[in-house]
Amino acid sequence: MTTTTSDRLVLTREDLARLGIKISNTTLLRLEASGSFPKRLRIGNTVTWLAAEVREYIDGLAAEREAA
Repeated sequence: MTTTTSDRLVLTREDLARLGIKISNTTLLRLEASGSFPKRLRIGNTVTWLAAEVREYIDGLAAEREAA
């Protein structure tokens, strides 16, 4: 498997908000625990998410909408 630079990008809470994911930390933790949202990574004191996994999550939401 080839890893591209975009697969290694990480997103912060601010990046999630820019993507339209404006939900509380508690809700994010619940979604992560249920497997509905990608699990966070800790880099030092910063919480991040892999951009590719968040992109897959958003694509999944769009697919559900189209199927409905």
